[in-house]
Order: sequence, then structure tokens, then C-alpha cells
Amino acid sequence: APRNMLRVLIPLAMAAACSAFTSAPGAAFGIASAGKVMSSQSRLGPVKGIHSRMSRLSLGSTKKTSILSNLQMHDKIKAEYVWIGGRGGCGDDYRCKTRILDSVPKSVDELPLWNYDGSSTGQAPGSDSEVFLKPVYMCPDPSRGGPHILVLCEMLKPDLTPIPTNTRTAADKIFEQAVDEDPWYGIEQEYTLFKDGAPLGWPKSTARPFAAPSPLLNFGYPGPQGPYYCSVGYDVAFGRKIVEEHLEACLKAGLSVSGVNGEVLPGQWEYQVGPCVGIKAGDELHLTRYLLHRVCEDHGVTVSFDPKPVSGDWNGSGCHTNFSTKKMRSKGGYAEIIKACEALGKAHQKHIRLYGEGNERRLTGKHETNSMDSFKYGVADRGASIRIPRFTQRDDKGYFEDRRPASNMDPYVVTSLIFDTCILGGKTTAFEK
Repeated sequence: APRNMLRVLIPLAMAAACSAFTSAPGAAFGIASAGKVMSSQSRLGPVKGIHSRMSRLSLGSTKKTSILSNLQMHDKIKAEYVWIGGRGGCGDDYRCKTRILDSVPKSVDELPLWNYDGSSTGQAPGSDSEVFLKPVYMCPDPSRGGPHILVLCEMLKPDLTPIPTNTRTAADKIFEQAVDEDPWYGIEQEYTLFKDGAPLGWPKSTARPFAAPSPLLNFGYPGPQGPYYCSVGYDVAFGRKIVEEHLEACLKAGLSVSGVNGEVLPGQWEYQVGPCVGIKAGDELHLTRYLLHRVCEDHGVTVSFDPKPVSGDWNGSGCHTNFSTKKMRSKGGYAEIIKACEALGKAHQKHIRLYGEGNERRLTGKHETNSMDSFKYGVADRGASIRIPRFTQRDDKGYFEDRRPASNMDPYVVTSLIFDTCILGGKTTAFEK
């Protein structure tokens, strides 16, 4: 009997000792002071280089998370450098990497130059692969929170001149020629969410249903467009969680997102950026696109800026660009708007060439577009190249909407090109290949 009792008591005693060590390691080794068990901070304090980091670590947490997830480096700043890759400013090639800073910069000018391997992004040869990153715009990082920042960069050669896919430098020079015009932009970015090769709300199977009376109905294809624009409901609005998370991220970053809505194609959405002045319109649009990709990563979804993501009787995706100057927004500005529309008509083909790749599949004269082969403007006309809002005509001042840019347009090119054509005489050749 005593032997059986020992078999029970010994494991219990060992369990009690382990419990005591886990809750108060110091007591197990008799290193308590004045009858009190030393805290984890006190125990780690004498160890050089550990106290400042570990003092923020909650060892008593019962959550099933990595210890490192509770370790916050408050005296260091994570700066996420973001730049445009080798496919250019079309929206589907952003690159980024993190740099650790000792303090929060007071302005973007305090941020250091950096570099990257341009041969791995299609922007430099392997024999001379370094491309410099010049910070031009910074904002809070909504993913990391706290004092951490996003840093949008220009890409430069070692001699500090722009590489070919850096269109920001040329755009900024155009805006600097007439700063007093105070150009405002509001950009309507449309996009489509894809998962497993199909837009959200569309079937994944591409198998042909032989002898079926209606292939579309047989495989659950969505019905004709109409119910999806600004829609509400599980069977008509696809991807709202992503849309809301993206909106929240942009607002936390301090970006000028002014609205969101569902679009005509199932799985297609839109958000608006602006009003922004001059070069900032391109800066902010690029960062909102970057954040959209980051949000989609978390959901296993990809975002497409293709101007015609689904062929057939469906709307394409555009990036309508609203524009005004100080004169256009002042009394009598309607005459300035008409003058700008006439100038845009004369430069129509030049703009079409630079308004996005694949735009010919979208600008057909159908689905709320004007044919890319012609130009027209009109009041409240969504089938025109340029739409003038009814309120602008009524108030004799305001803005106009260029409906031609594709969803994959380069915002630096489009915004500065409109400014150049309407204000500077349209002489720039900076973006011609």
C-alpha cells in the first residue's frame, strides 16, 4: 500500500513543483527578495541589452500567439518603401521592402535614399543592377499602425535621372510650369476582384455544357447587368468585406479617398480619390492601389485593373478623371471648361495612345463609352468622351469628367497630360515612346 501511495504522490508533487516554477520561477530557486517573487522585468533587467526589449513582452499571456507578436519595438520605425515595378504605372506591379529607422521623419525630405536590384524587376541589366529609390511621399502605415509609415518612391539611375518607368519626374515638371492654376483632380478607380481565375460572383468551371438549353444558366453565370450597380445582397454584391477593409486602410493612411460603390459587372467595384492637387493625385492613387493589393493578399483574392475583364455585353473598367483649375471653379468658369474640351478634342488621338493598354476593348461606343475613334463632349452625357455635369452648366463654373482613361492608366501620365493640353498648349512629348 505505501508503494502504491508513493506512485500517486510523487507525480502530484512533481506537478506542483512545475506549476510553482511556471508561475514564479524565482521562488523555485530561492531568489525572491523581501519575501516577494521577482518579476520577469526584474529578472531580465541585469542582463545587458535585454531589459529594454523584454520589458514590453507579456509572458503571462494565455493567447495562442507567437511570443514575437507581443514584442513591440517602440523605439524603432518601420518604413515600407513602395515603388513601381517594370510593368510601369498600370496598377499591377508594385514592389516594396522595409527599412528600419531610428526616429519618425518630420518630412519626406529627411528619409534616406535606398536602392534595389533592378535586374529582378525588369528595370536594369544584371551588369549594372542598382536602381535608386528616392522618397517623394509618406503617410501612416495602416497595416502596422503606430508610428510606422509607407514611403512612395521615385526610381532613379545612379546619376539620379529617372528610369523609363518613372513617369512621376516628367509629370511634376509639367505641373511646376503653372502652379498658380491650382489643378484639382478627382479620380474614379474601377477594378474587378478575382479568385481562382474568375471574377467574384462568377462560376469557376469553364467546361462546356453540351446540349444544354442555356450554357449561362446551366453553370450559374450571373444574369444580365443591372442588379449589381450599388447593390445590396449576398447574391448581387461580391467582395464587400475587401472593399470595406480597403476603405478603412486608406482612411487610416490619411489618403483622400472620398467614396466607394459597387459597379455594373458582378465582382467589380469603384473608389474615388480626391480632390487632390497636381502631382499628389498620382501619388495618392498609386498608394490606394498598393493598399488594395495588400488587403486582397489577406483574402486570397487578386485585383484586376484590366479595362475589359469580361468580354461580351458587360461594362469595362475605367478610371474617369475629373479636372478643374482655379479659373474653372470661379464665376464664369464654364467658358474655360468649353475651351479645355475643344483643346482635348484636337489632341484626342495623343491622349488615347497614353490612356491605358487594351483600352480599345473598352471604348467601343457601347456600355457608357464613346468610340475611341471619335471625340465628343456634352452635358450629363455618359456616352461622351468628356462629360460636363449638369450642376457645372447651371452654376456657370465647376469641373468636367474625362471618361476615356482606362482602369490601368498611369495617373502621373493622365493627370499631367490633361493639364498640359488644357493649360500649357499641349506641347509635351515626355510620355511618347
